[in-house]
Amino acid sequence: MRCPYCACGDTQVKDSRPTEENAAIRRRRVCPDCGGRFTTFERVQLRELMVVKRSGRKVPFDRDKLSKSVGIALRKRPAGEERMDRMISGIARQLESSGESEIPSSTIGEMVMEALRGLDPVAYVRFASVYRDFREVADFEDVLGEIARQGDEPVSEPSETAKQSDVVPLPSAKSR
Repeated sequence: MRCPYCACGDTQVKDSRPTEENAAIRRRRVCPDCGGRFTTFERVQLRELMVVKRSGRKVPFDRDKLSKSVGIALRKRPAGEERMDRMISGIARQLESSGESEIPSSTIGEMVMEALRGLDPVAYVRFASVYRDFREVADFEDVLGEIARQGDEPVSEPSETAKQSDVVPLPSAKSR
């Protein structure tokens, strides 16, 4: 591994440990020439993934670029760094296991939006505003309406054992 400080090609590994649920190895390295210390990550890559942009241009999939864009959406939000890393790892695994070597950028964007919707609604709106290129306030209202409608949907069906007589009506505002 080349030293990022002096470009020496002979660095030494001082410490190795698994990370991300054993999906990667974190290596702490030191350069014998300049004494610089740095960290590298080693991950399994099943195949070279190419992202097909809207313009038709093809670029290699860049996990760091995905991480940065999700990090911007989650900035100053309570979702922790570990949850963000797990989300990104899950998306990358889905892409690699899809069997496709060329993936449209729209597919990646939709996967990120779906993951953010469950992780943090504010981050979801932030990401959607950039991804969908919001130009008007109405665009925000549409997305916020989607989130509100999802919040109104029942989480689960009532159990068969629940009876109508078990439900106690709340007093109306008029009877107070």
